[in-house]
Amino acid sequence: MTTHTTHTTHTTDADFAKDVLGSELPVLVKFTADWCGPCRQLTPVLDALATEEAGRLRIVEIDVDRNPETTLTYGVLAAPTLMVFRAGEPVKSIVGARPKRRLLADLEEVLRPTRA
Repeated sequence: MTTHTTHTTHTTDADFAKDVLGSELPVLVKFTADWCGPCRQLTPVLDALATEEAGRLRIVEIDVDRNPETTLTYGVLAAPTLMVFRAGEPVKSIVGARPKRRLLADLEEVLRPTRA
C-alpha cells in the first residue's frame, strides 16, 4: 500500500492495449525499471504532471523487465523512455529524465487540443 496518492497508473503487456491504445485521452507511457535511478527521479515530476493535466493527459507506467513484449514492440532500448500515444499511435518519444519545465515544453505540441 502506498502512502501518497498518484494519478499515474501501472500497466502490463496484457493490459497495454486497453489502458493505452484504447484511451480517449493522449497517454504518456513511462517505460521504467526498478533499478533505474533516472526513472525514480522522474516519478514526482510525472505525478505532478498527471495531477495538473488530468482530463487532458493520462500517465501510465510499464516496467520494461516485467513486460518485454510491449518494450520490444515499441523499440524501447533505454529507461526511462517516455512515449506519447494519441488515438492508439505513438506520436512522440523522449529518452531520459528531465525537469518538469523542460518536459512540459517537450510535450506542448501533443498537449495542444487537436482541431477536427
